[in-house]
Amino acid sequence: MGISSSSTEPTKSVGSMRINLFFAILLIAMTAYFLWWGLDYTMRQQTTLFIVATAFGVFMAFNIGGNDVANSFGTSVGAGTLTIPQALGIAAIFEVSGAVLAGGEVTDTIRSGIVDLDGLSVTPNQFIYVMLSALIAAAFWLLFATRKGLPVSTTHSIIGGVVGSSIVLGITLGGTEMALSTVNWGTIGTIAISWVLSPLLGGVLAYLLYGQIKKNIIEYNDKTEAHLANLKGDKKTLKQNHKEFLDAMTESEQLAYTSAMLRDQEIYKDDDCVVGDLETDYYKQLYEIENERSNLDTLKALKQWVPIIAAAGGAVMTSLVVFKGLKNVNGGMTTLQGFLIMGMIAALVWLATFIYTKSIRGKHKEDLTKATFIMFSWMQVFTASAFAFSHGANDIANAVGPFAAIMDVIRTNSISAEAAVPPAVMLTFGVALIVGLWFIGKEVIQTVGTNLAKMHPASGFSAELAAAAVVMGASTLGLPVSSTHTLVGAVLGIGIVNRDTNWALMKPIGLAWIITLPAAAAMSAISYIILVNIF
Repeated sequence: MGISSSSTEPTKSVGSMRINLFFAILLIAMTAYFLWWGLDYTMRQQTTLFIVATAFGVFMAFNIGGNDVANSFGTSVGAGTLTIPQALGIAAIFEVSGAVLAGGEVTDTIRSGIVDLDGLSVTPNQFIYVMLSALIAAAFWLLFATRKGLPVSTTHSIIGGVVGSSIVLGITLGGTEMALSTVNWGTIGTIAISWVLSPLLGGVLAYLLYGQIKKNIIEYNDKTEAHLANLKGDKKTLKQNHKEFLDAMTESEQLAYTSAMLRDQEIYKDDDCVVGDLETDYYKQLYEIENERSNLDTLKALKQWVPIIAAAGGAVMTSLVVFKGLKNVNGGMTTLQGFLIMGMIAALVWLATFIYTKSIRGKHKEDLTKATFIMFSWMQVFTASAFAFSHGANDIANAVGPFAAIMDVIRTNSISAEAAVPPAVMLTFGVALIVGLWFIGKEVIQTVGTNLAKMHPASGFSAELAAAAVVMGASTLGLPVSSTHTLVGAVLGIGIVNRDTNWALMKPIGLAWIITLPAAAAMSAISYIILVNIF
């Protein structure tokens, strides 16, 4: 007796409410602990300002989780490789680990040389207002974009915020001309370049990579499965024709034919049986069908291509972890050592994948789609985990950088080029990331993983690997790219191969990318004016 859907809905609702309550309590408790710790760390100076800064710093990290982290896991969830709770679990482990283990002990107080305030007589509190305004503006812009399901760059958001508040500060201290001269317009120019360069590079590489996977693996498997289906159909038709042929015989003819069939049956069991040994047309045709089936290498594409692709993926994702994720803690590691680690991981991944393909038996040898997607699912979990670790180590600085600067100024009452980042900051903001992913990340996951283009494990893996390769390569060459824009471009590349790209949805996303910086700048300018008048 089945259970009605109406009886299961309350159970699901109660379960969701409990999870929501758990994450809400976790964030509140973590923030409360941080405030208790931070008040001592800042020696209880400017307590109100510190509490406000903490609230908006945590809020910023919350929104990074809802947008940037959700964007990173969108392809995995959209492909069906991970459920949202599973993505949350991986994010919780790898994002927080990346932030705490490899997030860096110090951070630039003014990120990426966006503005130069050295020419202005800036007081410590004015500097705090600049950074706090940037946090407030970036956080609210990210929240707006996330609720609309639009993946945007958190880096561009915080840069826009710093520019907006710095210009207002410059105007109050030295006039409009001086204010505009403090902005590093070259950095702004590279951001404009990244609007085109990031999705273009991600799209081209994903198109090429997935195009080869589709041609050499997926299409081969489709043809092989169709061939197997035809052989099964031929076998079924042979049995049906044989029954009709036998029914049409006289009784004496049936007796003689049955005797021949019994002899063929015994001969057919021998491993060295050849078609010339058989008497009846039925067994001769059956032999031809079975021989064609046994000579068909159903796993050829999996054995030949998947281990190579997996090894390449292992090398790229290892480089992302080693050279970007662990860049702050591997000071003694040389480039050669990094490449050796990449080589070892790639070799192990190749070996493990090849052994798995050799071990496929039974029905999985004929259900090639399932066998293929199982392998790519495991590969995609690996890429998602590496992405999460690297993201936690790098992009959480979008929230940590300005906040660490605020804490340092409150604590020392002076402006430094760099600010210490205590582990408590990384841990608190890491928790806020995960909570943000749970509460508001579903819309962005839906956009990236489903609405822009349909995903399955092979295409999702291709998008993630292509985006990681572009980010790593561009970082090495010093090219300006955004990981968010690159991954969206990679998804578009997949859609072009499959001819199912939702170009209509790309219009609001592209517009959001363009207005991210000016929108954050305007909001930050307003926030700065409000803060100056309140404090």
